[in-house]
Amino acid sequence: MHGEDPFHEGAGSVLRQPRAVWATAGASVVAFMGIGLVDPILPSIAKGLDATASQVSLLFTSYFLITAVAMLVTGFVSSRIGGRRTLLAGLALVVVFAALSGTSGSVGELVGFRAGWGLGNALFVSTALAVIVGAAAGGSAAAILLYESALGLGMACGPLLGAALGNASWRYPFFGTAALMAIGFVAITALLAEQPKPARRTSLLDPVRALGHGGLASVAASAFFYNYAFFTVLAFTPFVLDMTPYRSGAVFFAWGLLLAVFSVLVAPRLQRRFGSLGVLGGSLLLLAADLLVLGYGGHTVAVVCTVVSGAFIGMNNTVYTELALGVSDAPRPVASAGYNFVRWFAAAAAPFLAPRIEEWTDPHIPFVVAAVAAVAGAVVVWARRTSLVRRAGETAPAHAAEDGVSAFAN
Repeated sequence: MHGEDPFHEGAGSVLRQPRAVWATAGASVVAFMGIGLVDPILPSIAKGLDATASQVSLLFTSYFLITAVAMLVTGFVSSRIGGRRTLLAGLALVVVFAALSGTSGSVGELVGFRAGWGLGNALFVSTALAVIVGAAAGGSAAAILLYESALGLGMACGPLLGAALGNASWRYPFFGTAALMAIGFVAITALLAEQPKPARRTSLLDPVRALGHGGLASVAASAFFYNYAFFTVLAFTPFVLDMTPYRSGAVFFAWGLLLAVFSVLVAPRLQRRFGSLGVLGGSLLLLAADLLVLGYGGHTVAVVCTVVSGAFIGMNNTVYTELALGVSDAPRPVASAGYNFVRWFAAAAAPFLAPRIEEWTDPHIPFVVAAVAAVAGAVVVWARRTSLVRRAGETAPAHAAEDGVSAFAN
């Protein structure tokens, strides 16, 4: 996809898709909404459950910790029961645990239910793109564009849904997500036929073995540092902004729009001009600078920097996944699982550590640490640059997502 202009390669047919593709893409939007859903209501949850910011941040930690571990399981499951059943299993888990989240009587219960939600979401999003590509009309480019658009739309709309429903009660966004995912479950049940199973079954250890490749290990290590910075923005910034759910939702809606635009439209163009490693290194350094200004600026500056960070995050998400897919000879689903297994641990660590760093120091230092992490990611890219290039030259993943990986959530 990123060797060509996505709007001149398959875009003409992107809207002419079978109903099964639209059902899966629609459910994908809701799945990605669940990631940012709690952003604008984090302060409300803390108040409603009489919890501290560090306790409420565990909603992200439990979610992504389970997601990281589940990356070793999703390929194992889908290669045995098929894509359709894996999607439905993931949707069913999200429906159950999202609804249970809305009934929570303590922050501990809510954290536990979010962990179950993370397992369901991992099963769904790790399979959805492969299903869309397999069922789509117009080739893989149109399918990838549709999926990445669903990703961006979900990341943008999640905070809006959280704000709209959460303004009445912090419980309502969870019930709303459960209802939407139940609709997705029914749609996929009715419209999506079973997909062919892969010729070879994936073992639980295949993703770990794939990390023995130096290039893939380097991408994963760099992405680990980057994800710490990314999820400091997503999970800690709402407490720093300290805004009403509506205002916070609007901020993260704008953030999500930039993420989508820069992931789908801007990153491919910059890659063609500067190369993947040049774009990634520059974007990481710009993200670090943005985080420092966010941490030390006034409230208005913090709002602007939060929104602007979406641009750098969108570019990084796309380039990292492309590197992970192209740098080794491992099958793409296996390479992606190993890479994501590493990087999602940082997504779990940042929400846990950032509020504690604030408690130990002051509100500025969590962003300094995040900026240092982004720089560390750039240093790894520079130091390991020779191992991050395919033997055949620059990565060219025009068909990268065909094996079931996304630019963000897989």
